[in-house]
Parts: sequence; structure tokens; C-alpha cells
Amino acid sequence: MNLRAARVLICVAALSAAGAHAAGTTHAVRIEGMKFIPERLEVAAGDTVVWTNKDFLPHSVTAREERVESGDLAPDKSWRFTARKKGEMHYICRLHPVMKGVLVVK
Repeated sequence: MNLRAARVLICVAALSAAGAHAAGTTHAVRIEGMKFIPERLEVAAGDTVVWTNKDFLPHSVTAREERVESGDLAPDKSWRFTARKKGEMHYICRLHPVMKGVLVVK
């Protein structure tokens, strides 16, 4: 391999690693038994959270102060949210307000 090809490979590897880091991590929250599992989740800014309804009833992910609303999630449906703003986002199920969760973005 010549020096130019080696430099190209190094640049490609560096860009791939940077792109993977910039994309963030995906985290899962399960909705089951009338609970968000986990109820508290810590993520980094840029990470994505996927809520999946494993219950037999529809549920939502609603944080009114932050203007976050999943809409009604039927059983086995998911909703994705990319965390951008650092801080705590307290959310509920709009259909069952006793269900509460906290997303902590660092």
C-alpha cells in the first residue's frame, strides 16, 4: 500500500468514527404494566430515545412544558425522540397521568 492510500484509509476511518459518535446513542424505554421502564433515564445531548408500547392499552409520551408529544401509541408501536436540550424532561402518559417518567439530558 502506498502512502497516499494509507492516508485516505486513515481519513475514512477518522470520519467514520466521528460520524458514529456524532449520531449519538439510541436508548430504549419500554411501556409495560402501566409504567415507563426505566422511569428515569440519563442520556447525552444528541442521543435518541425510543419508547415502545408493550402494554395492551394505548399510551403517550407527553411533556407539555417542553412541547413534546408522541400522540397515542397503540400496542407494539414505537416513538423516537432525539434529546437536544440539556436538563430534566418530566413526562407522563396523557391517557394515564399516574404514569410518569424523567429523561435527564447531560
